[in-house]
Amino acid sequence: MGLRSLWRGRRERADDERVVVPPAPTEQDVRAALNRVNAMLSQGNAPPVVRARMVRVMSTINQTLPRLSQLGLGSQEGYSVVAMATDYLPEALQAYLRLPRDWADTRPIDGPKTALMVLVEQLELLAATADEILDAANRADAQALVAHGRFLEAKFGRASSGGPDLTLEAP
Repeated sequence: MGLRSLWRGRRERADDERVVVPPAPTEQDVRAALNRVNAMLSQGNAPPVVRARMVRVMSTINQTLPRLSQLGLGSQEGYSVVAMATDYLPEALQAYLRLPRDWADTRPIDGPKTALMVLVEQLELLAATADEILDAANRADAQALVAHGRFLEAKFGRASSGGPDLTLEAP
């Protein structure tokens, strides 16, 4: 067997072993994931403190979704929003809901922290991160508005001095 046939064999195997990459989640996929989390929350026996924090994170994600195009779907922020909805929230909630309520809410599992306390900390971290991402997306729009204002000022001037006098006088 020569080098040429060895190379050809490797090449044929490489062609057969192509990796199929699934498409990136769409906004509809993320909303469907949030709906599933909401259904788990409704069906589970989660205390109000968990429900309130989950709803806060999901609401922020919903507000952020239409703005992901400004951040870029392939950005770290875009990935984080998708991961929160499709992985981080459901995993945290499922792990908590699998535990008996009384045990989860009263027995320490991480030092003095109960499962409830651990989950609330995780949800607070996710909420803060979701808020930061939404703020970043909103800042992008705000900066565009500022840039447009500067353009208009440069083009037409006088905006800082009160703008042109547009009062109408009677003839």
